[in-house]
Amino acid sequence: MRVKTTKTLCPICNAVLEGNIDEEDGSIWLERTCPEHGHFRDLYWSDAGLWHKFEQFDSVGRGVENPNVNPLPDCCPEYCGLCSNHKSGTLLANIDLTNRCNLDCDFCFANARACGYIYEPSFDEIVAMLKMLRDQKPVPAPAVQFSGGEPTMRDDLMDLIRKAKELGFPQVQVATNGIKLARDKGYVDDLKAAGLSTVYLHFDGVSKETNFKFASDEKAIRHCEEVGLGLVLVPTIIKGRNDHEIGDMIRYAAKHIKVVRGVNYQPIAFTGAASEEDVQRERITIPEVLDDIEAQTNGTIRKADFYPVPCVVPFSDLVEAYTGKPQVRFTAHQHCGAATYVFITDEGMVPINRMIDVESFFRSIEGMTEKLKKGGSLNKYKSLIEGIREMHESVRKSEHGSTMEFWKLIGKTLVMQNFDALRDFHWNALFIGTMHFMDRYNYDLGRVQRCCIHYATPDGRLIPFCTYNSGPVYREVIWEKFRKN
Repeated sequence: MRVKTTKTLCPICNAVLEGNIDEEDGSIWLERTCPEHGHFRDLYWSDAGLWHKFEQFDSVGRGVENPNVNPLPDCCPEYCGLCSNHKSGTLLANIDLTNRCNLDCDFCFANARACGYIYEPSFDEIVAMLKMLRDQKPVPAPAVQFSGGEPTMRDDLMDLIRKAKELGFPQVQVATNGIKLARDKGYVDDLKAAGLSTVYLHFDGVSKETNFKFASDEKAIRHCEEVGLGLVLVPTIIKGRNDHEIGDMIRYAAKHIKVVRGVNYQPIAFTGAASEEDVQRERITIPEVLDDIEAQTNGTIRKADFYPVPCVVPFSDLVEAYTGKPQVRFTAHQHCGAATYVFITDEGMVPINRMIDVESFFRSIEGMTEKLKKGGSLNKYKSLIEGIREMHESVRKSEHGSTMEFWKLIGKTLVMQNFDALRDFHWNALFIGTMHFMDRYNYDLGRVQRCCIHYATPDGRLIPFCTYNSGPVYREVIWEKFRKN
């Protein structure tokens, strides 16, 4: 059954093709035909019911008011900028500090050590990228992640973190394999002192069999806990290799809740020289990851507890209506990821869905927003009180009786306008998410144009994650263009 059409790519020659998104046998498939290489049919989502549920959260963004390039007709994805065809602003910007690395993982996204040359932008070039991101309109990019290669191989990393904070980034994080953090607690101290918000730690399992650097990761996590520097565990999930430890990773994170703020699973994207057999054997979709979470936590965390990224757009609408100022909008494509929050309590793990009726809660937020739009300070106050009363009803419908922490959060953020309370929320709750980046087998241009994770480049452009690393693979073009030798 045909459910949607899109544009996609031939997995062999990268030609842009008309594609069909079809439902069959309870799964969603991407089909297309290349005049030269024939017909292709690849798995898009393994759960049609969940696909349709997430489809209801479709929310197209406003893009940016100052795009980097002018679009050409039918140019996507061959002319990335950002251009005015792009529908989302930057939520998280990646900046590759280097392609040097001190590991040689067999599934490296960037294939860093195989280049044979050095890509390493200068300090001034990186500062220019940071300024471009903060100049984005209508809302400056709120978060930057220094990536690579291995960014801790840069001697000036601390200076770059300080510069990013000086330029106003609320969130500055480093994507790292953690080797240097494990070796030197003083280095972790320096990262925190420089202003680093979060360590984004590549963490593929809780055993030597799934994670060859597990002992090193444990040292890095211990050092971060001792210093008070929060981190997120980032596992690349490969079917048959480490998917049996998905639940154990959550339990590990809960055990270390003082320092671990989240687990963000990344189902493998086949961006290298993968064969059809590799894809068939190792592909795992977002619904399959959620199935594993439910099964491996014995139903404590359910597949139904997860929602797509744009589900939080009503919160942006609410704050815009209340403040009259444009807000960051989470308008990623509804099938790019899924997430929830789990409170870690003395009784165990309690998903936020047990504390509130989520659909009812979202409806009350939307209703409050519509009332606030009518204007007037007195009307705003009344709308806020009425909206909180409606939200209280959504909490009363919940499964779990202990709602004190949740109401503290609501009171501090909505009533007292203390958005720093969200930071406390992170320490009381564990973020669990999954983000499936695309490859040439499941490429959907509709997702590309909604991407919220962008790479800043030395030539002044912002390139969506899935065109930087797959499809046209702008990463190779950029690295080659700005190579050092």
